[in-house]
Amino acid sequence: MSWRQQWFSQPVKDILSGSVVALALIPEAIAFSIIAGVDPKVGLYASFCIATVIAFLGGRPAMISAATGAMALLMTDLVKDHGLQYLLAATLLTGVFQIIAGWLRLGELMRFVSRAVVTGFVNALAILIFMAQLPELTHVTWPVYVMTAAGLGIIYLFPYVTKAIPSPLVCILVLTAVSMYLGLDIHTVGDMGELPDSLPVFMLPDIPFNLDTLAIIAPYSLGLAVVGLLESMMTATIVDDFTDTDSNKNMECRGQGIANIVAGFFGGMAGCAMIGQSVINVKSGGRNRLSTLVAGVFLLILVVFLNKWVAQIPMAALVAVMIMVSIGTFSWGSIRDMRKTPLTTNIVMIATVVAVVLTRDLSVGVLLGVLLSALFFANKVARVLHVGVRTEDGVTEYQVTGQVFFASANRFVGRFDFKEAVAKVRIDVSRAHFWDQTAVGALDKVVLKLRRDGASVEVVGLNQASATLVDKFGVHDKAEDVEQLMGH
Repeated sequence: MSWRQQWFSQPVKDILSGSVVALALIPEAIAFSIIAGVDPKVGLYASFCIATVIAFLGGRPAMISAATGAMALLMTDLVKDHGLQYLLAATLLTGVFQIIAGWLRLGELMRFVSRAVVTGFVNALAILIFMAQLPELTHVTWPVYVMTAAGLGIIYLFPYVTKAIPSPLVCILVLTAVSMYLGLDIHTVGDMGELPDSLPVFMLPDIPFNLDTLAIIAPYSLGLAVVGLLESMMTATIVDDFTDTDSNKNMECRGQGIANIVAGFFGGMAGCAMIGQSVINVKSGGRNRLSTLVAGVFLLILVVFLNKWVAQIPMAALVAVMIMVSIGTFSWGSIRDMRKTPLTTNIVMIATVVAVVLTRDLSVGVLLGVLLSALFFANKVARVLHVGVRTEDGVTEYQVTGQVFFASANRFVGRFDFKEAVAKVRIDVSRAHFWDQTAVGALDKVVLKLRRDGASVEVVGLNQASATLVDKFGVHDKAEDVEQLMGH
C-alpha cells in the first residue's frame, strides 16, 4: 500500500472514526493515570504523544496506541517508591528496549502464538472491558441506566438510518446534549479528574543519571517493554483479522519504542496499543494512519481547549460505547463451535481467558497459552512416531517413521526389543528426523544396548541434518566412547 493510500484513501471516515476514539480515550487515560498514581495529565499527554507518533511510525495503520491499564499496573510501585520523575525516565528506557526489540526482529515471534491463544486473548479483553464498566453501573440512579440503554440503542440502530456518521459519535453527542439540557445529576468525564489546561512541554527527567538510577528503573522498563510489545503485537494481529490486511510487526516494535521516548520527554507515561480503542476505530470506519493521528491530535484539542465541554460528557455515553466494544470484540464463534474444535484448542483458549481475567495481566495469560500450545503440539507430534520391525535373511530391521525429539525419545527406545537375541540389526531411519541431543542420546542408548547383547548394529538412512547432529553429539559410532561406555 502506498503512502498516499495509507493516509488519504478515505479521509472523511478516518476523521470521524478518530474523533470517536479521542472522546473514548479521555476517561480511560484519566483512569489509567489514577491506577498508576500520577496526575491525569500524565496519561492524557502520553495518549496524545503516543497516538500521534505511532500514526507516522507504526507498522499497523488504524491501530490506536496510548496509555493503557496493563502498563499502568506495572508502574504503581515505581511511582509510589520513587515518584513521577523516575517513571518518566523508565518510560524513556522502555522505548529504548522496544527499539532494540524491533531491531532484533522480535516481532517475528508472533508466528509462535497460536490462533487459540489469540482467541483467548480477545475474549479475555472483551470480558475485562465489560467488567471495567461495572463501577459506572452499580449504586447509581435510574437515569444512568436509561442513558446507557439509550446509548446502546443509538449505537445499534442509527446505522440503519445512515452509516456516513459513526453511531458511537452520535451516541456521545446526543446523550451529552440531553444530559446538559435536562440538567441530569449523573457521573461525567469531569468527575474523573481535572483536565489539563496547557500544552505539554519538552522536559528532561529530574533525576541523577547514574548506575543507581539505572538499577532502579531497568527492571520496570524491561517489564513495561515486554508487556507493551506483547499487547501491541496481539492487537495488531486482531486488527489484521478485522481489516483483512497485513502489518509490519518489527516496524511496530520500533514505532512503539520511539513513541514512548517522545511521551517520556513530554511528561507522559509509557503506553502501547489498545485493543478496545482500536476496535472502536475499525468499527467506526477507520482504516488508515489518518484516523490514528486525528485521535491523538483531537484528544489534545479536546482536553486543553474544549475541556469545559468535554467535562460535561456523561460517563453513561462512554459506557455504552465500551459495552459495544466488548460485545463486538468477543469471539462468539469460539463458544458456538466448541464441540467442533479439538479439545486441546479449547483448553488453550479457556486457560488464556481465565489467566488474563484472574491476574489482569495480559502477558501471563498469553505466555500460559503459548506454553500449553507448545506442550500439546509436542505431545501430538511425539505420538505419530512409529517403529516397525521385520526379520529377513537373519537380519532384524527396524523401520523408524516420524520425529524423534525430547518428547518422543522414550517412545522411540521403547519400540525396540532388547530381550530377543539377534545377531544382526539394521535401524532404517530414512523416514525419520532427529531433532535434538535427547534424540541422539536415545539412538545411542538403543545401539549400545543391542551391541552389549552381542548384536551387530547398523544405522542407515540418516538425512543430512540428522547425520550432522549425530556426528556432533552421538557416541555409538565413536570406538573409544563405545568401549568406555560398554566397559561400564
